[in-house]
Formats: sequence, structure tokens, C-alpha cells
Amino acid sequence: MPNRRNKPEFAVIGLGRFGSSLALALAADGYKVLGIDSDRKIVQRLADELAQTVSLDATDEVALRAVDITSFDTVIVGIGADFESNLMATVALKAVGVRRVICKTLTERQKAILLKVGADQVVLPEEEAGQRLAQSLTRPHLLEHFPLGPDHTLTELQAPASFIGQSLREIDLRARFGITVVAVKRDNEVIISPPADHRFVAGDLVVAIGTNAQITRLSELD
Repeated sequence: MPNRRNKPEFAVIGLGRFGSSLALALAADGYKVLGIDSDRKIVQRLADELAQTVSLDATDEVALRAVDITSFDTVIVGIGADFESNLMATVALKAVGVRRVICKTLTERQKAILLKVGADQVVLPEEEAGQRLAQSLTRPHLLEHFPLGPDHTLTELQAPASFIGQSLREIDLRARFGITVVAVKRDNEVIISPPADHRFVAGDLVVAIGTNAQITRLSELD
């Protein structure tokens, strides 16, 4: 059964560059992390950094049960380079009853296969990094981008120069773009649901929700 503590607990399988970075980042934020890898040297190297580390074959259901893998709220499979092991580990984790399995993989085809065998979420770090770079090069105003589903996005962007000195009422983003402004960040202050007479100044950050197409149009403003 998943633990009933306030903070979720994580297991990370595959402690290469992606897996170890993720595990260490979670541990630094105060989360309990079990690090798993078939390479004993890697496991030993991280033993002092994580709450628990173990060397085992993650495709072996008996070995997974032995470390009480189902007690962890989320298990992340970071074996990106070896797709067969990634696939078999995912199948084994779901077979023993892990509630939430997140996998790292390299291609859309691999992602589709992992989802079919039970993965709850699949990430493609290289593809996402490329998309973020393209976004930063072509839409420099766009700072953060959080998908809310297939069609909608919560985004944080630098207020375009054309906004400066104008109020929300004057800009009228809802009528022009169909976008809802949920907050404005100014220095260390966050203004939630800013009033219509809120006037933008240089350096303001806009937090808004809209469809992907609407956000793209907004990010292209000067």
C-alpha cells in the first residue's frame, strides 16, 4: 500500500545522468528517495546522498517485492538507453502493484508502447529540452510553460513592451486573445487576480491561462 505520510516517497530506477540528477534533486527537497541500479558502483557512489540505495534487477518481480517497492508513491524508470529493460521494468512494476509509474524514453513510438503496458506517464527529456530551447529562441518573452491538458496551458511571460503603461482593461486580453490573467508578479510581490485598473510597469511578469494557440499569439507580441 502507498504510504500515508504527508510527503510522497519516490523510487528511481536507473541512476545514470537523468536518474541520479532526479533522485538527488528530490532528496535535496527533503523527499525520501530509494535509488535502484544494477551497477553496484553507481549505487555505492550515491549511498550517502539518498535515504536508501540498492543494486538489483528491476525486471525481477521477486527483487522488487523484497524492497517493498509498492510502499513508494511514485516509481520513476530512468533506463532510457535500454528500451527492453525499460519496458520489462515497467511491466514488472505494474505487475507487483506500484500505483504510479513514470518512465523516461527516447522516442514517441517507445512512449506509445510504454503507455500501452501500463506506464502512467512517459517523459522524453531530450525532445522536451529541444522544444524548450526552440521556445526560448523564438518566443523570448515566454519564461515558463505548464501544459494543463492537450489544448490548454498555464504560462508565465515577461510583459511585452506594448503593455507598459497600460491597464488590464485597456489591453483587454480576454477580448483580444481569449486569455485569462490569473496573477502578475512584480519584484517580490504576487498580485492574484489583478483588478481591471492594474497598470503594467517594466519588469512585470504575467501569469495567464489560455489555449496553446492563444498563448502562442500572446508570446509573439512586442
